[in-house]
Amino acid sequence: MESQLKPFDGGYCNSLTQYSRRVTIPVRVGDVIIGGDNPIVVQSMTTVDTMDTQGSVEQCIRMIDSGCQLIRITAPSLKEAENLRNIKEELRKRGYNTPLVADIHFTPNAAELAAKIVEKVRINPGNYADKKKFEVIDYTDASYAEELERIRERFLPLIKICKENGTAMRIGTNHGSLSDRIMSRYGDTPLGMVESALEFLRICEDEKYHEIVISMKSSNTQVMVQAYRLLVQKLNEGGFKPYPLHLGVTEAGEAEDGRIKSAVGIGTLLEDGLGDTVRVSLTEDPEFEAPVASALIDRYMSRSTHAPIAPLASYPIHPFEYTKRQVTEVYNFGGQNVPRVIADISALSEVTDREMKAVGHFYLPELDKWKMNDQGCDFIYSGANPIPFMLPNGMKEIQNYSVWKAVGDQLNKFPLFQLTEYQNATEVHQELNFLAISTKDIDQSISLVGTRKDTVLLLSSSNAHGMPDLRRAFVALLEASCSVPVVVQVSYPAHTADQTMLYAATDVGGLLVDGLGDGIVISLNPEASQDRSQVLEQIKLHNSVSFGVLQAARTRMSKTEYISCPSCGRTLFDLQITTAMIRKRTDHLKGVKIGIMGCIVNGPGEMADADYGYVGSGKGKITLYKGKEVVKRSVASEKAVDELINIIREDGKWLEPETI
Repeated sequence: MESQLKPFDGGYCNSLTQYSRRVTIPVRVGDVIIGGDNPIVVQSMTTVDTMDTQGSVEQCIRMIDSGCQLIRITAPSLKEAENLRNIKEELRKRGYNTPLVADIHFTPNAAELAAKIVEKVRINPGNYADKKKFEVIDYTDASYAEELERIRERFLPLIKICKENGTAMRIGTNHGSLSDRIMSRYGDTPLGMVESALEFLRICEDEKYHEIVISMKSSNTQVMVQAYRLLVQKLNEGGFKPYPLHLGVTEAGEAEDGRIKSAVGIGTLLEDGLGDTVRVSLTEDPEFEAPVASALIDRYMSRSTHAPIAPLASYPIHPFEYTKRQVTEVYNFGGQNVPRVIADISALSEVTDREMKAVGHFYLPELDKWKMNDQGCDFIYSGANPIPFMLPNGMKEIQNYSVWKAVGDQLNKFPLFQLTEYQNATEVHQELNFLAISTKDIDQSISLVGTRKDTVLLLSSSNAHGMPDLRRAFVALLEASCSVPVVVQVSYPAHTADQTMLYAATDVGGLLVDGLGDGIVISLNPEASQDRSQVLEQIKLHNSVSFGVLQAARTRMSKTEYISCPSCGRTLFDLQITTAMIRKRTDHLKGVKIGIMGCIVNGPGEMADADYGYVGSGKGKITLYKGKEVVKRSVASEKAVDELINIIREDGKWLEPETI
């Protein structure tokens, strides 16, 4: 029956089951072509002051050497736009022909000048012809049309210059900087982001200018994914040309958090064949961004040869808004529970209380008690090696079925069944059983579990096109009205730490942003010949990545979230040092979101849904926000972190840090 189904067109991608890049028009940017049948382009952005010609050139060279194929440089005013000429000339003298992109906010005259110098300009439709005042305006159709005509008049000179000079353009919508006009009509929504870009795109098409790339960036991965999908849908419905897409998550942050958050957003879209150029935004030196982008992109070099996945006749998942799959509550899975983290320690033959530190649980011998941090796993899978001591309250053990049957405590331990064991089992746990299955077993498993309320599926895929294969299994569950909870099981035994976090964020995060999945387990390779310390490092990494993926997908907040921009020539303080300083003082504030922005361009708007904001407003001066409301202006930078903590304390969200 499955083979008779016709592939379902998702509307925003070529196929939801067969990997296929979306076909776009090619856009030339100097010697680089974005879109068409060309490889996905890696790009990044400088952080040196644009007026520092030599510093900018040296940083550009480091970026190029790291794999960057396109370099963006901020041009906040005419003087920076003019200095792009010097930077470009010096790079060319030194033998580098990498195209340059001028990044423009608020200053159309700088864009017009830059378009005569560099190969591409990026404009933000939220602030190119608008000033954001966070005002709600009641537009009539006539008054809205007048605003669009005003924008047209302001935008036309740039289009003309780009056409005359062969300059490409990115229309780059940012979730946090939608204009008051768009917010008043469409709200703070993916649709508002899309319409913001389409207003400018219609003007371009009227002028027969098509050298355009479009982006829909947000620091919220759910919003970012929904906006890009909706953009493609609207381009198709509106009869627009299929323009290439620039993928990126704004203000992703640093280190592991920044990489995971970027991969949840970017990787999810790459899985559906969307994206023609990628920029990973990390609060780190820009030469560290290109390798991360390349690691995400390289995964799809041979993806089209994956094993077949049964096509879809329909798609019961709404791709443009978040809706959690309705699931029966089994123990503490499903229902209204947050997704659970299962830590796999089955490769450890002997386990003591000391090893629990790797999964967030700390034994304090002097007090003879356990303490858990915000990333303490919920369950631990011991496999064939039962744990010989009492576990901390709140963490439960999962054992292989054969071990569970033989142990004395069958109430406080839970069995993991393979499919044949489950079919033939005469004894099960009365509350919670785990059934490990592959995607190919989904139909058989549906008939087995039916409407049972004592079983959770551990679902894995061996398909190279893993996330869509897992998603296809979830569709089968939805179509069968089977509401059993599902923990997504993934494994990356031959991969580096960076690859593990990027791939898990894509494969599991891509499901979570669509409301699919009730937990995560990153499995160890039991056959790997590693020493004990290596296994423990893997366990620690897997546990941290699991919580990071859940947080990045906005499904379980277990730690403080930092929405920090990746720095650029506009930045008014050292973002890396400042972010580290704020993080050191506040990283115990579970679920609190803090925006750290280098300048007013990236704040307050770009902080999106941050609870508190720290924004550079002048040399040595900081403006502090609560939400989008200014609380204190012109705070001396040396006092600003203390003042930020005072604001959090006054708001009743401050907790004193504890030591472990």
